[in-house]
Amino acid sequence: MIRLFRRSLAARFICFTLVILALSQVVAFCISWDQHGQSLRKVAKGEMLSRCAALVRVLEATPPSLQGDILRASDTSLTRYWISPGAPRPPAEWRQAAWKELRRPLPRVQLPMHGGAGEPEQPVFQLPKEPTTGGSTEWVPLAAEVWPLPTPAKFIYLDDENGMGITAQLSNGSWLNAAFVKPGHEWFWTARSLTFLGAAGLFFCVLAVVAAQGITRPLRRLANAAEAFGRGEKIEPLPESGPDDVTAIAFNRMQERLTRFVDDRTRMFAALSHDLRTPLTSLRLRAEFVADDELREKMLGTIAEIQGMAEASLAFVRADATAEATRTVELSALVESLCDDLAEIGWDVTFEDSPKVGCRCRPDAVRRACRNLVENAVRYGERARVRVERNGDAALIVVEDDGPGIAEELKEQVFAPFFRLESSRCMETGGHGLGLAIVRTVARRHGGDVTLANRAGGLTAVFSLPLDGSGATPELEPPVRTEPLPHGLAATS
Repeated sequence: MIRLFRRSLAARFICFTLVILALSQVVAFCISWDQHGQSLRKVAKGEMLSRCAALVRVLEATPPSLQGDILRASDTSLTRYWISPGAPRPPAEWRQAAWKELRRPLPRVQLPMHGGAGEPEQPVFQLPKEPTTGGSTEWVPLAAEVWPLPTPAKFIYLDDENGMGITAQLSNGSWLNAAFVKPGHEWFWTARSLTFLGAAGLFFCVLAVVAAQGITRPLRRLANAAEAFGRGEKIEPLPESGPDDVTAIAFNRMQERLTRFVDDRTRMFAALSHDLRTPLTSLRLRAEFVADDELREKMLGTIAEIQGMAEASLAFVRADATAEATRTVELSALVESLCDDLAEIGWDVTFEDSPKVGCRCRPDAVRRACRNLVENAVRYGERARVRVERNGDAALIVVEDDGPGIAEELKEQVFAPFFRLESSRCMETGGHGLGLAIVRTVARRHGGDVTLANRAGGLTAVFSLPLDGSGATPELEPPVRTEPLPHGLAATS
């Protein structure tokens, strides 16, 4: 989950949306809960004042002998009424008497068809514990706008939130006392509130998923296009509509400019290599008229070397400029077919058993690079052992030989164009020095690389290619068996 949050913009957007939703719902619930509590307390206070005023009128119009029955009949599970002969006691003492009255069981109603005395009825709810602190410290006289009778009345809170009390004077000098208490504190997280919060969270989560997809889809398309373009694939211009119009326009312009820049340099280099043929031919003709045989042979050899380098460069540029389609092939079969072709013409090449690896690449370019590595191994290391491995998200083509290896300080120089370890400058033994340069160019244009490492008794060349990280098994295409490339292009460093 943490990995998905770190790597996915959509997951982050959804998480932030849900956090904001939860915070907003909690704040809204707290505000509404506070308003709800104040409204309920105000309504309960108004209802209690109204009932007390009505009960005072009834008691004033009723003989004293019936007042006890009226009070018992007026008692409810939330309210108790009683009459005290004198003035109201201090709030603390009156509060204790009120809690005592509230815990007094109500008598069970006796129906006419049933005999027997009425039994006490237990409350149908759990009363809160009598608080030791809280509530009013002084009696508050009720103003005329809230108490409709001319007789004086006073009000008190039993605690901070659960109950309240009223005492009103009767015409005979006694006082009517009334105590009201709620059944207890209601939970904030009720089933209704949780259901509402869950439904709202699910609704907003769906909206967040849709919004995140709308935002991340163009970015994902741009990232995939940039990755493919970096590997040398031909990318169609991205659609310049919707929320990604500015980014797509910038990417399309960048792709167009880079492609034009590379094409211009390629054409210029190809033209330069082609135009060298005319002056080289002229030099060859003039060298033929040199009388000194030894000098003539040296001049012709130098001219032939220059012409060979120009021909190799021109062939390399032409091959590089060829727009080969990228497709998914079975890399082990591709390399094995190449090894079989080279073994048929007498090379000491062995392909070891390798797992099947599906790789999206330009097969002809990979085949050419692999051929150069194998020819290097056979020419300088007597034989070549080739295998294909898979290492995480990369496919590896490993070529081992039994040669002397390469000095550590020369491992990077051998990839430079026209650099040769063979100092005789003979084309038959040293080539033109473009072999490993071609290998590195092919590897890096696929998003991979090539490395050389000495080992006991030989050299190991590792040609890496990135794999598609989707995890799906691609539809593989069979490798195409082609004739080995001309010897000049496979010349090594």
